Amino acid sequence: MRVKGGITVMAAVCALGCARIEPPPGGAPDPEPPQLVATRPDSFARLPDFDGHVEFQFDEVISEGGSPNQGTGTGDLEKLVILSPSDRVPSVSWRRTRIAVRPAEGWKPNRVYRVELLPGTTDLRRNRSAEGAVLTFTTGAPLPATTIQGTVVDWTTGRPAPAALVEAILMPDSLSYRALADSSGRIEFGPLPAGDYIVRGILDENRDLRPDPREAYDSVRLARGKTAAGELWAFVHDTTPIRIRGVAVADSVSATIDLSQSLDPRQRLAVGQAVVRLLPDSSAVRVTSLLPKPLDDSLNRRVTAARDSTARDSLRADSTRADTSRAGRPGIVEVEEGPGGGRPGRARAELPPLTSRPPLTDKLVVRVARPWTPGARYEVELRGVRNVTGVGTDIKGVLAVAKPTPPDSTTRGADSLKRRPPTRPPPRPPQRAP
Repeated sequence: MRVKGGITVMAAVCALGCARIEPPPGGAPDPEPPQLVATRPDSFARLPDFDGHVEFQFDEVISEGGSPNQGTGTGDLEKLVILSPSDRVPSVSWRRTRIAVRPAEGWKPNRVYRVELLPGTTDLRRNRSAEGAVLTFTTGAPLPATTIQGTVVDWTTGRPAPAALVEAILMPDSLSYRALADSSGRIEFGPLPAGDYIVRGILDENRDLRPDPREAYDSVRLARGKTAAGELWAFVHDTTPIRIRGVAVADSVSATIDLSQSLDPRQRLAVGQAVVRLLPDSSAVRVTSLLPKPLDDSLNRRVTAARDSTARDSLRADSTRADTSRAGRPGIVEVEEGPGGGRPGRARAELPPLTSRPPLTDKLVVRVARPWTPGARYEVELRGVRNVTGVGTDIKGVLAVAKPTPPDSTTRGADSLKRRPPTRPPPRPPQRAP
C-alpha cells in the first residue's frame, strides 16, 4: 500500500508539472500584447566568464506555444530566436514571464554574440507582440562597431524580398551571423566585429532561419572596413544542366519551350542554336527566331502596335492630330491588364521591379519560316544553352501539333430535316357576277 500511495503522489506531481497555463477566468479582457521590460545581461556588456542564460523578461506571463522546444527549431519559441554566431539550434526555455536562451554548444570565449528575439511573442490571451529585441555582448572580444547595409532582391520577380534571411560569414573563422531583412528587403545588420565578410541574401522558403542548398541566394565579399553590400540578386544555384519540360504550339509559326531552370540572362541566343526537324524523316525546318519569351512578346507587341497604328492613321481624316492617350500623363495611375490583355484589373499597389539586371525566364520562343503541319511531330534541339549558374548543354524536345477537329457527324444532313418555308397559295381567279 505504501508503494501504491507513492506512485499516486508522483502521478499527481507529474500531472501538475505538465499542466498548461491558461488565462484566469473572469475579469476584464486584456487586449494589450506582452511588453518587454528587461534583458539580461545588459547589451554591449563584456563578460569573459559568462556561463548563464540570455533572458528576455516581459511584464506578464507569456505563452510557451503549442509546439514544444526540442532543439530542432520547430518549437514556437525556437522560431522566434536567432542566436549568432552558431549553426545549431539554440536551447530556448520558457520561464513564465521570461524566455531564456543559450547556445547548444555553450558559450565560446573571445566572441561577439548577437541574440535576436523576433516579433511574435504572445500572452495567455493570444495577444501578439509586434516588436522584437536584439541583445549584443562579448565573451572577451572587443566591442563590435560594424554595420552592413544593402538590399535583397528576388531575381525571379525583380522585386525586393521582404524578411529575407541575411548571413554574414566572418573570415577566416567562418563564424556565421544571421538576421532578417525588413519588409522592403533592406539590410541594416549590426553591430558586428570588424573583419572580412561574405554576405549572403537568402530567400528562406521553409522559414527555418537557416540557409538550405536549394534556396535562392546571392553573395558578395566585403573587405575589412567595407559595409555596403549593395543589391543581392538571389537565384537558385543549380549545377545540373537545363532540361526541356515540354514544347507547345503558340501560334501557326511559333512554339513555346518550357525549361526546367532559368536561362542565363547574359547569354545572347543565335538562330543557329535552335534546330527544328520534321519527324519521322528528320527534314530540316528553317528557324527565323529564337528569343526568351518576355523579349519575344515585347517585339511582337511592338509590331502589332505599329501595324494597328498604321491602320488607324490610314482611316483617320486628320492623321496629324496630337496623341490624346492617357498613358504616361501626370496624375494618371497605371493599371494592370486582365488575363489575355482584357479589361484593366486592379491598380498596381507594389513597387515596380528593379531594372539594374535583366529579368530571369525559363521559357523560350522558337519561330519557323512555314506554318506547322497539323498532326505532325517535330524534334526541337537547342545547342549550348546555359542556365543562370552558367552550366551549358545541348537539349532536345518534341513538339506535337494537334490535328484539326473534324465536324460532328450528328450535324450532317441537318438541312434535310428542316421544314421548308410555307409557300403562298396562288391567287384565285376573279368570279363573274351572275
